[in-house]
Amino acid sequence: MQSTIRVSALSLALLTLFGCASLPSGKRDPRDPFERVNRTVYKFNDALDKAVARPIAHTYRRVTPQFVQTGISNFNSNLDYPIVIVNDLLQGRFTPFAKDTGRFLMNTTLGVGGLLDPASSAGLEKNENDFGQTLGRWGFKPGPYLMLPIIGPSDVRDGIGKVANTYSSPRQYIHDNTVYYSLYGLYFLDYRASLVPQEKTLDSAYDPYAFLRNAYLQRRQFLISGQGSGPNDEEEQEQKLLDEAGAGGDEQPPPQGTQEKKTPQEQPPQKPEPESSPPKQQ
Repeated sequence: MQSTIRVSALSLALLTLFGCASLPSGKRDPRDPFERVNRTVYKFNDALDKAVARPIAHTYRRVTPQFVQTGISNFNSNLDYPIVIVNDLLQGRFTPFAKDTGRFLMNTTLGVGGLLDPASSAGLEKNENDFGQTLGRWGFKPGPYLMLPIIGPSDVRDGIGKVANTYSSPRQYIHDNTVYYSLYGLYFLDYRASLVPQEKTLDSAYDPYAFLRNAYLQRRQFLISGQGSGPNDEEEQEQKLLDEAGAGGDEQPPPQGTQEKKTPQEQPPQKPEPESSPPKQQ
């Protein structure tokens, strides 16, 4: 509850400090009725990212050996994998539930706590599932698109899902604050570093906000639709969805007689939005 109050207070502060962002000309996207507010939050997130998170992520990738980065990514993925397992069960997908449970147990034991990934070599592929997808498969509509402070793109359904995901992650049940915050910080460092290859794509978009919104909503819809089960299937579909988000969507062309701005480069997203637990309250 305190975390929710703090996020709401931060959102109000953003509106007070920056005012409401202006909207581009053209037809409004019905999925984004709060676009003016969302764009204001996006500007704040983008400024904070470029001032703090982006330099840290670039430094981390530059000074950290690749095998260490891979181990950290494997560890974080395995630590949050119970989220996938729980939602497999909630959706009644018993075959994926059994495989994902086997993957988690193998990587936790033979993989030295998840630093290694022997399960993939054994044919137990990594899957993606969360409570937002579960709500979608139960028939709940996504609701309006939301740009959350610091967290980033979401919608009402996924926002509720993030709360449920918090309690499916082992991080939530670590009582040592030093360990808890260290794991929490390590997760977001690894997550932000994984987005470095996408920076050029987003920065070169004519309307980065619309580009990000379209890519996010289409990718979430694909995950909920249940097409394909393996990572290769998802990557192929994600490429198509991102092409559509960049080529069409709601990005407005520059007026005639002005210099044309850079167009988005097409590249599939690397990871989904973070699904980790919020910091514990002192």
